[in-house]
Amino acid sequence: MDAPPSPVSDDRHWSLESLNKAYQRGYMAGLTGQSVTAQRQPADVLTAAWEAGWVDGHEQMLRQQRSA
Repeated sequence: MDAPPSPVSDDRHWSLESLNKAYQRGYMAGLTGQSVTAQRQPADVLTAAWEAGWVDGHEQMLRQQRSA
């Protein structure tokens, strides 16, 4: 008998496209000054992509503010 699925996120269900979209959403959130509180993604790897995008977007926002 198979064990029930674990409530822990399943990192097997993501694609390069979903990874890119998560990064882009995070980047836009960081660029527009939104909180770093990541929106939960269906897989930890997508959450990490969102957070990486947020960091890059937030850094870009800070650079733009300094040059203004």
